[in-house]
Amino acid sequence: MPLVTTNEMLKKAQAGHYAVGAFNVENMEMVMAVIKAAEEMNSPVIMQTTPSTVKYAGLDYYLAMVRTAAERASVPVAIHLDHGSSFELAMQALRTGYTSIMIDGSHGSFEENITLTRRVADACLPSQISVEAELGKVGGKEDDLEAENDSPYTDPQQAKEFVERTNVTSLAVAIGTAHGLYQGTPKLDFERLAAIREVVSIPLVLHGASGVPDDAVRESIKLGICKVNFATELRIAYSDGVKKYLAENPDGFDPKKYGTVGMENVTALVKEKISVCGSEGQA
Repeated sequence: MPLVTTNEMLKKAQAGHYAVGAFNVENMEMVMAVIKAAEEMNSPVIMQTTPSTVKYAGLDYYLAMVRTAAERASVPVAIHLDHGSSFELAMQALRTGYTSIMIDGSHGSFEENITLTRRVADACLPSQISVEAELGKVGGKEDDLEAENDSPYTDPQQAKEFVERTNVTSLAVAIGTAHGLYQGTPKLDFERLAAIREVVSIPLVLHGASGVPDDAVRESIKLGICKVNFATELRIAYSDGVKKYLAENPDGFDPKKYGTVGMENVTALVKEKISVCGSEGQA
């Protein structure tokens, strides 16, 4: 089926008290692996690319791969720009054909974040393309994105004002997760999340879920999270598959063979995450 936006996808998740998994893809094999998992679980799915991934091949390359996968798939698929780093990149993604766009103005001041986010939301409104923003700062490092670990969490009242003044369709909140690998077990601020949910009606997003215990992800969904991002774990799963094949077959040289093992790892992982998100059977 054609690519879809995340608007109805996340509204349906919000009404059904589950979340849609959003998976960062780096190559054709990961796209194919994520789609296979989504179809086997009969789940909607969101494919994501970050600015550094876009630099690697280009918005058009990733759109072409995901669009082809979506057209062959029996489940709803959206393609999302994750952590859009500028108004210009967001507009490039919009013109290229991305069906969901994140603009991350969280590194600026509250007012600067509002101004940038509103510009993107206004530009995307005529074509009804979904716009995600971030308030507060998710810590850690992923790709070229980095935030201090002591960055402030999302303030509920600021979140309410932010949504009202920007007209975004979803909001990523900072409640204790981080990008990349955790040094210990993250502790999420569920009380803060519940307070945000009380004053913000649009779908909420959890970034940095790789490494967060499954029970914590489930609890965050109960409290209003409708989209959960996974990136680092997918990269590790794919790379581990390739390493395993080459270790067992040192003379191997066919990318299809070690790529297949990497894909199998990613498919298995994505199926687990879809189950945790509760979106199985929701396509």
